[in-house]
Amino acid sequence: MKVAIGGQGSAFLLKEAVKAYLQENGYELEDMGQIDPEDSGHYFVDTVKQVANKVKSGECEKGIVMCGSGAGVSLVANKIKGIYCVACESIFTAERIHAFNQANLMSMGAMVVTPQKACEMATAFLKSTYTGDALDHVKRVEEEYFK
Repeated sequence: MKVAIGGQGSAFLLKEAVKAYLQENGYELEDMGQIDPEDSGHYFVDTVKQVANKVKSGECEKGIVMCGSGAGVSLVANKIKGIYCVACESIFTAERIHAFNQANLMSMGAMVVTPQKACEMATAFLKSTYTGDALDHVKRVEEEYFK
């Protein structure tokens, strides 16, 4: 599976830990975030848009974005039509956001989760499959609320 990943400067170390873990476990990653921890000119909104666009275009199946809390990058991602991002703080939520709600991006915060937990959450999110409920959540939301 090909995954887009990126984050704000405050989440650089978390992104690098998750990235290394996922690569060790066979995932192909497109890193849209800072490559150098000293790159203070890297604007996180651009990173989130790049990750979201990789997923939206189909180049990557899912995406992971990170900042201090996970909330800021999630807010930006959800402004992009066709992107469904949820800030996660637990393995349970990370798995369920795709299985039940078809989220295609997850976000997490470097000040909220440890690198080990972030790796477990990323794995849960990436391995989850949509349950295929009779009520297609994304289709209904788009039809009823975003005309």
